[in-house]
Amino acid sequence: MHVKPAAASALHRVVASGRRLTESWAGSPRALDVLTALSCLALMALDIPGLAAADNSLNGPLAAVVLAVGCSSLLVRRRMPWVSYLAALLFLGWLHELTLVQFALYSVGRYRGRRAGILATLGYVAFALALFYGVPEWPAARAETFSGLLGVVVPIGVLASAVGIAAYRHDLVSELTARRAESAVLQAVQQERTSVARDVHDFVGRELTLLTVRSEVLSSRARETAYAKDFEELADTARRAHLVLNEIIVQRGERAATPGVEGLAALAEESGRAGSPVRLVMDPAVHALSPLRQAAVYRVVQECLTNAAKHAHGETIDVSIEVEGPLLRIAVSNALPARTPGRAPVSAGSGTASMGERVRSLGGELTATRTEGSYEVVASLPRG
Repeated sequence: MHVKPAAASALHRVVASGRRLTESWAGSPRALDVLTALSCLALMALDIPGLAAADNSLNGPLAAVVLAVGCSSLLVRRRMPWVSYLAALLFLGWLHELTLVQFALYSVGRYRGRRAGILATLGYVAFALALFYGVPEWPAARAETFSGLLGVVVPIGVLASAVGIAAYRHDLVSELTARRAESAVLQAVQQERTSVARDVHDFVGRELTLLTVRSEVLSSRARETAYAKDFEELADTARRAHLVLNEIIVQRGERAATPGVEGLAALAEESGRAGSPVRLVMDPAVHALSPLRQAAVYRVVQECLTNAAKHAHGETIDVSIEVEGPLLRIAVSNALPARTPGRAPVSAGSGTASMGERVRSLGGELTATRTEGSYEVVASLPRG
C-alpha cells in the first residue's frame, strides 16, 4: 500500500505524540497510584466469592463495589495515606480482609517515614488483637489460635510496613545524592564564573592601566596644545573604568594567573608522566588569540585531561586546537577502556558544567559525546 508523504508525516507525528503521552503517563506518580489501586482490587477480587458466601452475606456485584470503593482510597495514598489506612482497618473489622491493609501500611511507611510506619503497625496489631479476642466471627482459617494470629496476621502487617519504611529511606538517600550532585555542579559553575571574572579583571585591568598611563603621558606632552584637555579626560575615563571593574569583580585571596596556550606543553607532559600520554596538535595561529581565549583553551584542555585520567587512565588522549576562519575549535578525545571490576572513580559530574560555563561566557558552545568506545569533548567559540 502506498502512503502519501504528508499522510505518513502526520501518522508519524500522531504515533510520536502517543508515545510521549504514554511515557509521561507511565512514569507519573498518578499512574503508579492508579496501578496500585487496580492491583489491590485484582487481589481482593479473588476473595469476592468468600465474601458473598460466608463473611457478610454480600452478593457478588455489591462485594465488588465495596472493594472498589476501598481500593480507591489508595489514589490519595501519597498526600493522605491515613485515609487508606483507616479504610483498611474498616475492611479488616467488617470483611476480615487483609489485602488492603498491606497496601495501606506500605503507603504510610513509604510516604510518612519510620515513626508513622511504626505507629500504624502498632495500631494495626492492636486492632487485630481486639478483633481476635472480641469478635467471635473472626475467620478460623486466618487465625484459629493466638499462635495463628502471630504467625499470619501480624507478620503480614509488619512486613508491609517495613518494606514501606525501607523505600522511604531509599527515597531520602536518592534525593540527598541528587541534591549533592546538583550542589556540586552549581558550585563548579560558580567557581568557573568567578575564575572567568578574575581573568577579565586581570587582562582587561592590565589594558586599562596601560591606557591610563599612555593617556597621562600624552596629556603631559600635549600640555601646551589644544588637545591637552582631551587627553586628560581620556585618562580620567580609563581610571574610572578601572575603578568600576575593581568594584564589580571582588578579588578574594591570592590566585595565580591562568596560563595561556604556552602552558599546554607542560600540561601534556604532566599527564604523560601520570600514565595518560597526550598527542597535542595546535595551530600556530592560536598563539595570536586574546589572553581570555587562551585561558579558556587551557582550562578546557586541563579539565578534559583530568576527566580522562579518572575514567580512562592509561589511554592516549588526542588534543586538537585549530583556528577555522572566525572560529576557534578545541577537540579532546580518548578511548574508553573495557569495564573492569572495581570501584568507580569519584566524580560529581561537574567538570563538563564548569567547562561549558567558561565557553558560553565567551559566546561559544561545548558538547560532550560518549560513544561505544570513545569519549570526545568539542568546544567551539569565536576567535575574537
